[in-house]
Amino acid sequence: MITRIQPGSRMSEAVIHGQTIYLAGQLGEPGQDVAAQTATALAEIDALLAECGSDRSKILMAQIWLADIADFEEMNRAWDAWVDQANPPARATCEARLFAPEYKVEIVVTAAL
Repeated sequence: MITRIQPGSRMSEAVIHGQTIYLAGQLGEPGQDVAAQTATALAEIDALLAECGSDRSKILMAQIWLADIADFEEMNRAWDAWVDQANPPARATCEARLFAPEYKVEIVVTAAL
């Protein structure tokens, strides 16, 4: 069974298949600095996981895309304050051009239900 959360014409914000939750990339607000955009994206992840019946302790994998890898430490400060220290997920962080220049970070997670 597949359950789509907040489906739109192009994508769903989350998809549940079996016991796995796949979230779409989450962004901060344009104009915010990297730390604020990261915190906003993480808050969106919390909300989506809760809507799916899960939480951050069940995140299996995180992919973090930074528009500028020089922002790695600033992003990590927000991440470290948020991540469940007892259950850290596997994680990859890369530099990539995001869909609009005012966005500095996008975070994609896969979690267990």
